[in-house]
Amino acid sequence: MKFTCDRTILLKEVSIAQEIISSKNAISILSNIYLEAKNDELIIKATDIKVNFETKLPIEVKDEGSTTVFGEKFLGILNSIPEGELEFEQKDNVIVIKPLAKKIKFQLRCIASEKYPEFSAFNKDLYFEIPVRDFKDMIVQTVFAVSDDETRYFMNGVFLKKEENLVVMVATDGRRLSYVEKNVGGTIKDFDGIIIPPKVLSILMKRSGDEGLLGISLTDKNIFIQFGSYKLSSVLIEGQFPNYQRVIPEEQKFYFTVNRLETLEALKRVSLLVEQKSRRVYLSLAPGVMTVSSSREGDDEEGDIGSAKEDIPCKYDGEEVSIALNYRYIEEPFKVMTSDEISVHFTEVTKAITIKPVPEKDFFHIAMPMQLD
Repeated sequence: MKFTCDRTILLKEVSIAQEIISSKNAISILSNIYLEAKNDELIIKATDIKVNFETKLPIEVKDEGSTTVFGEKFLGILNSIPEGELEFEQKDNVIVIKPLAKKIKFQLRCIASEKYPEFSAFNKDLYFEIPVRDFKDMIVQTVFAVSDDETRYFMNGVFLKKEENLVVMVATDGRRLSYVEKNVGGTIKDFDGIIIPPKVLSILMKRSGDEGLLGISLTDKNIFIQFGSYKLSSVLIEGQFPNYQRVIPEEQKFYFTVNRLETLEALKRVSLLVEQKSRRVYLSLAPGVMTVSSSREGDDEEGDIGSAKEDIPCKYDGEEVSIALNYRYIEEPFKVMTSDEISVHFTEVTKAITIKPVPEKDFFHIAMPMQLD
């Protein structure tokens, strides 16, 4: 195998490939990046067995062939070389890397490409397309609510399903839930819900643009995602996702409205003195004002370190009440929303609250309050 290509273009793709790799063992094929030169294209692959990555880029091929190289060292070499054209030549179990404009030569050991794991193919029977921007919006509104409790593995991913004309995405950790839907019309076949691991969604978020369509294909155990020159696939999480519809309140009697950025700033300051194990913050409501505090309103005792509270304007005309919440359950949804104002709906201070943008859109967030004492 022998080819030349632009260092900057190659570096970008190899950086993405290296993100996939989880093994750091130099003698493991799973630590390697697959390279195949043919038809004036370089095919690049990487895998951690559960998540696969593939892309192509234009090169000048002199001799076709394929091999695999240790990803960590390959990336380090590319980072160290100045911009410009690079020449690659494979000789037996070594690949020689030389910049054309500099007298530098690297020799990197290879492992035969025949030992590299096979990638599964797209399922053309269940394939659909959705605007990249819409799918990324759905990920933003949900992925932060995924559980990191490995004993409840069925909540370690984002749930995706098609309902009538809607594609629905949901995430929960058992104490909060994030829901978003997009109307896609009748062009997509209905499919049962699947649970997608966050790793593949994180890569998609970082590497896809905002224009064009995203292709998605499903099998019983895998999801395949295609955008631009990239192909990603991932093993799905097995298990029964919780019945999220039972958690969504049908009706809530009361609500208050606050400025999103003002509330985030207040949370940032007050959380400095919140007890970090529980992360409990208190929202005390009175007509026209919401008090954000690190201790319950009226308590004389301060925490081990101290206490903080801040009043911010609030549109509310109900009775005075206090709600205790993990401050992250307010902070994280407020961060991913873009509306100037946010409304919070509730019935009782011990039952689920619903967080919605103003005006309402195609998503909302639910959080369970904590005990006030």
